[in-house]
Amino acid sequence: MNSIIQKRITAIRQGLADKELDALMVSVQENRYYLSGYTGEDTQFDESAGVLIISDRRLVLATDSRYELQAQAEAAGFDIVCYKNGLEKELPEIAKSLGIHRLGFESVRLSHKNHSAYADALGMQKQAVELVPTQNMVEALRQIKSEDEIQRITNALRIAEKAFSRVMDTIRPGMTERQAAWAMEKAMRENGAQGLSFPVIVASGPNSALPHAVPTDRKMGRGEPILFDWGARLNEYCSDTTRTVVMGEPDDRFQQVFDTVVMARDMATAAIKSGASGIQVDKIARDHIDQNGYAGQFGHSLGHGTGLAVHESPRLSPTKDDRLEAGMVVTVEPGVYLPGWGGIRMENQVVVRQDCAQVLNDATPFDPRVRV
Repeated sequence: MNSIIQKRITAIRQGLADKELDALMVSVQENRYYLSGYTGEDTQFDESAGVLIISDRRLVLATDSRYELQAQAEAAGFDIVCYKNGLEKELPEIAKSLGIHRLGFESVRLSHKNHSAYADALGMQKQAVELVPTQNMVEALRQIKSEDEIQRITNALRIAEKAFSRVMDTIRPGMTERQAAWAMEKAMRENGAQGLSFPVIVASGPNSALPHAVPTDRKMGRGEPILFDWGARLNEYCSDTTRTVVMGEPDDRFQQVFDTVVMARDMATAAIKSGASGIQVDKIARDHIDQNGYAGQFGHSLGHGTGLAVHESPRLSPTKDDRLEAGMVVTVEPGVYLPGWGGIRMENQVVVRQDCAQVLNDATPFDPRVRV
């Protein structure tokens, strides 16, 4: 087991002692990887590639036969338990062997169905095991990135930016949103991405007023906003960027909205440093947009953490006052959305440093005009 994972395990064990738990059952995919190096993926919500069970004396990775060899190769220091008839059949014996009486579980991931099955199985033991819900025991650690993690995010971002440049050289009037989205996905994968952070968003004209639009067969035209939101995944870490462009020359309305959004983003970025309030950083961008005539047209939060998941803590939000700390990686993504016309969002990823924000995106000034 490498020293970084060992340090993370030590922190979890301290958390167990603080909460008077005998062990923690880790079922969130990103958390499993963070604490073990195991890259098994949950193919859908009701399917699992396994769980970690961390106690003060042993480390167990329980999975099924599809992942047994992978788990043995990747999860150094963990005892691999292969269950053949579901985890609920194996869990009582694991709990008994570890001397577990209070077993913490990640409440964000465990379904009611599985909780009931585990509780029934554990309750049939001579010494019943209590299932105790926990929140953010691992996620709280994941908020602060090491320099290696920041480099992984940066590497994923470089792949994504290279793909964007390639797509900008090829888009033309009449190309559909779906075609542009596929071109972006193809370019990221050909540039070496492990996968996508999320499905590529391409939205043109009125569709760009939908912050999370789904690409359609609408043909993109000259002079209208075209919003791209995309991210590459590399070595398990995610990038996340949004750019809004226009084919040909922008009209006055596009330029005014664009300049307002970019200024809001840059003003908020300038306020980011260790100790800053997520609410206050969000307010800087929101007030600027409101004061420039677009009050009520920026509906979502300013930003969110990125890392193993594309959306994680902390949040830059008008409702959640997270305090920023050095080593956090967050997006800064204000937008203005005008129904019937379109929307403009401009998003960067930044690292919170002690006295400032380090922008990870390409520092070249961005020109929204696409030459066609």
